[in-house]
Amino acid sequence: MSSHPPVLEPSAGHPITIEPTPGRVEVRVNGELVADTSAALQLREATLPVVQYIPLADVVAERLTRTDTSSYCPFKGEASYYSVTTAAGTVDDVIWTYEQPYPAVAAIAGHVAFYPNKAEVTVVP
Repeated sequence: MSSHPPVLEPSAGHPITIEPTPGRVEVRVNGELVADTSAALQLREATLPVVQYIPLADVVAERLTRTDTSSYCPFKGEASYYSVTTAAGTVDDVIWTYEQPYPAVAAIAGHVAFYPNKAEVTVVP
């Protein structure tokens, strides 16, 4: 008997909201600009810091290498990861993305997020 991981819906106890980010979002890894978009989405989840989800089309594709890393979020689904390579070197698993997010967060399909401790994410008004 196979056990499926739980699928949880956002609720008052664990709210998730997704809205367009006002302004532009720039992302630097090792000081190099790897993403620049005015179409980012900001996802607020419970008490966690706001996460900027950036359209994959607005990330410098040749800097990305998909890794074997994956993780599971009961609210959002299965995440895939990418490393980013710059002139200064490679930063592993700096990006995560939900390629087939659960319906409650369907808006983030086709978007990627950067770990704030591995990348510099700046919102320019």
